[in-house]
Amino acid sequence: MSGSPSLPTSFSSEEKKSLLKSVVIHQREEQPALPDGEAQPDEENAKYGSTTAMCNGGGATTTATSKKKQPVNPIKPARRTQTTFIQDAINFSEGSVPQSMVIAVVIGIVVGLVGALYFEIMVAGLELFWKTLPRQFVIGTWPESTYCLWIPLVGLSAAVCLGLCVIYLGDPGDLAYTVKCVHDKAYVGMDHVLPMAAASLFSIWSGASVGPEAPLIAIGAALGGYFSRRVFRQTRRNVIRKHTLMGMAGVLAAFFGCPLGGSLFALEINSRFGVEYFEHMIEAIFCGEVTMVVFRIATGLPIAQIWEFDLVLDEVEPRIVILGAIIGVLGAGIATLFAMFHWRVVEVFDWFNLLDNKYAVWRGSISAIGIAIIGMLIPHTMFWGEDEFQQIATMAPAKELENVFPTSGLINFEMTSWKSALIVGVCKMISISLALAGGYRGGFIFPFFAAGAGFGRALCFFFPSVPVPVACLCFAGAINVAITRGCLGTALILTFVSGEGNLIGPILFSCLASSCVTVYMPFIKTQIIRSDINESVYLLEDDHLNEDWTANRHHRHSMKRVAMDLEEIVDEPDPPGSPFVRT
Repeated sequence: MSGSPSLPTSFSSEEKKSLLKSVVIHQREEQPALPDGEAQPDEENAKYGSTTAMCNGGGATTTATSKKKQPVNPIKPARRTQTTFIQDAINFSEGSVPQSMVIAVVIGIVVGLVGALYFEIMVAGLELFWKTLPRQFVIGTWPESTYCLWIPLVGLSAAVCLGLCVIYLGDPGDLAYTVKCVHDKAYVGMDHVLPMAAASLFSIWSGASVGPEAPLIAIGAALGGYFSRRVFRQTRRNVIRKHTLMGMAGVLAAFFGCPLGGSLFALEINSRFGVEYFEHMIEAIFCGEVTMVVFRIATGLPIAQIWEFDLVLDEVEPRIVILGAIIGVLGAGIATLFAMFHWRVVEVFDWFNLLDNKYAVWRGSISAIGIAIIGMLIPHTMFWGEDEFQQIATMAPAKELENVFPTSGLINFEMTSWKSALIVGVCKMISISLALAGGYRGGFIFPFFAAGAGFGRALCFFFPSVPVPVACLCFAGAINVAITRGCLGTALILTFVSGEGNLIGPILFSCLASSCVTVYMPFIKTQIIRSDINESVYLLEDDHLNEDWTANRHHRHSMKRVAMDLEEIVDEPDPPGSPFVRT
């Protein structure tokens, strides 16, 4: 085009750096829009010089660095919307804070009540299968030496029921599927709720090392997304995702009784390294508070710690914090070995074609046999570990175990030495792997906590100066974070449920150390980095200076992500060929 300035075919190194600083930085930093006619403030151009006049009409390149400081218009304060709180409340504007508060209250009430119903059914089943029926039909009827056969009897029966649920109700998915839905569709379909509830309840009743955490996350996510799309008629993908995260945060806050820790964990579980859906954090935590109140009122559970150590630390020395980081690295190593072992177990199941849902009954039954054998020998490994943690951490007599029958097992196993403590930790990890590979639906937060308590007690035998709460809680946090990636939430949850508020420093340092050294070992494969963050944060400066670099790469990529999140969506089926397609 005649009269248009021509761009040079190549730039010097200094000119490339000038382009990087004056163009790319401003495309990565969003500044508030100003009224028409006002120039956008440009602090970097004032510092490094403008590049708008780099080329003259004849094509010669000039430096164009102004010697005089250009006037900079003041940046006006940014607001989430261009209206007021009252106006948004009256209009019920989509995505606004007033709307989010109302929807958070509604989702919190619904999820709290549904979670309470699930919890009551779970507790009733545990009472029936592991206390009432043994008292009526086993004790005094069977020879005492055969009492331990009750463990495989219940375990195999529940495994068969679990497989039948998967075959006839459909695949309920798992935690990885829930995370995938949050990223791709922004919601979980309601058709997964009933299969997940049924399959997870039989998994828990079997005595396997899975808990209600992951099923509650899936159910909460489905309810949050449903109310967003169907009741409140929301259509924007990122707004629906916010309400889905509200449901996830709510159930974990209610279950753990720790609104901040539970909510943060629900947000962290979607990514490998911290909270990446940070724009929804405040509303999700708000919903967590509401859900916790409703759930605790409905179930009658107090908001209080659940574990008590013989030693309560009134103060913590700085060396204990450093010790927490060391234990964190050790726990990360144990978690890495677990991951390697677990994938080998999965490969064995795959070799026998047991991962196909058509063979869900056989898959679950084979795992049930292994879990039952371990449970008969080491009763401390049974169930998800919320109650068992207390006995493992304090090395209490096996007769104090809360759920399993009989508590003595087959060989009257007791925790009396570092060997027995180590055996509990290792066998608990094996039991977790068998449950996950066998298709049991449930969470593994508390199971990893219980395994960590076993390793912590073993450590205390070798280093008696290490306080027991520090060893057990730091190992528990490190192992869990390495697998689930919920660093901040794990530290807060462990601090709350143990009542050891002064140990937040070492526990957090343990979780941080474990998170850092295992960041390249993703256990949950669907945990991915947000594309806009991945492109704008994790790219090195040298990548921008490459000859193939284009100045608008980040801008185009980020705009693509924004457009996807803002587009109107409808119910989307699972993608063809997906391992999560219902059968």
